[in-house]
Amino acid sequence: MPVTLDPDAAAVYKAFQEAGRPAYETLTAPEAREYYLNARFVSNPEPPQLEAIDTLSIPAAHGAIPARIYTPKTLRETNGLAPCLVFFHGGGWVIGNLESHDVVCQMLAHEGELIVISVDYRLAPEHKFPAAVDDSITATKWIAANAKQLGIDATHLLVGGDSAGGNLAAVVALAARDGDGPKLAGQVLVYPATDFAMSHPSHSEPETSILLTHSVIKWFCNHYLSGAADIDHWKASPARAKTLAGLPPAYVLTAGADPLRDEGAEYAARLKEAGVPMTYRHFPGQFHGFFTMGKLLQQANIAVSEIAGWLKALK
Repeated sequence: MPVTLDPDAAAVYKAFQEAGRPAYETLTAPEAREYYLNARFVSNPEPPQLEAIDTLSIPAAHGAIPARIYTPKTLRETNGLAPCLVFFHGGGWVIGNLESHDVVCQMLAHEGELIVISVDYRLAPEHKFPAAVDDSITATKWIAANAKQLGIDATHLLVGGDSAGGNLAAVVALAARDGDGPKLAGQVLVYPATDFAMSHPSHSEPETSILLTHSVIKWFCNHYLSGAADIDHWKASPARAKTLAGLPPAYVLTAGADPLRDEGAEYAARLKEAGVPMTYRHFPGQFHGFFTMGKLLQQANIAVSEIAGWLKALK
């Protein structure tokens, strides 16, 4: 599948190449986290004005999971309670945190007119699979159990995330369907990782090895997974779940120049086949990671607005 980058995406990619940034796989995990975090100053758009941004501490078996709750000025409320999107950030389960996805969470809260709670799950390699999954499930269950105190309508709780966060959102939705979590109203999967087999064509096409390169994906996987056996577990590879039937409505987004393109598209098709209400959106001229780069890429802002519209239309 030939991929032609949009002019602005091509310009961003060129700038990244000319900046001479070291490849993540040549760095330690803490060094990679710092590089990733600093990039947001160049690429994140100006955030909207919100009513409040507060910190949360979610109790867990290992101590506490930090989280951040975003409340917009305009909130869709019923009897004083609002819908809520529980958001899991991307970054290959190794990098990323509340700060890296702060602006995009603000935008989703503002444009979706709902509460967003961003979850700072434990990262690899210090905490390998399934630590991130356990934290994501624990956080979602706690938010549901404490919904009223948080001003949240527990019947309108959704999960979402980008990349590794899309993987976690898909896994949380599967766990919740099977009884390990609350009934969810929807799932937003932005270029999600769904299958660690990495056997789809987009994992070997030269045109997809942009920013999220084929070699850095392996670096992320080696940090996150303990061994080959983890690949087959549905909590690592949600595409390995026996059935996708009975899952909540889904919005799935993919990008053309993305190694994860084909597995995201296939997961979307399987959701639809399983009878799950599904909206699929493909951005052919964008690369993996564009979603948070609204200062440089107008398509990122379009994606956020479309997801916000989908969230508002969800009954």
